[in-house]
Amino acid sequence: MDYETARRLLIDQSSENLGTDSFVVRLRQGQPPIPGQVTSILLSLKVLFEALKGETTLDRDLSYALYLIASEGRRLFEAGLKQNSDCPPLLDEDLDRIAAAVRSIFSGVWQ
Repeated sequence: MDYETARRLLIDQSSENLGTDSFVVRLRQGQPPIPGQVTSILLSLKVLFEALKGETTLDRDLSYALYLIASEGRRLFEAGLKQNSDCPPLLDEDLDRIAAAVRSIFSGVWQ
């Protein structure tokens, strides 16, 4: 996977447009991610980390996507738990991995 593919995937997965099967929309609707969706997000985050190691700035669209996937993803997951949504057992840990990868991109040090 190259940088542009990873960037596009993260922006698409953070889409808040209802009618899509994005990661954020699925969590907002109390649905689990599609199989392989979290794996693709984690792979994309690693690709971005490697590509952006020496950069001092990030573009706004990418930054917003990273925020939504990490922060909003966690918030929506917690809200789903309160509503007794059916969540996969490893989603909590996956969200921790996503947040750590996003932190790594911002800090420039893989966590």
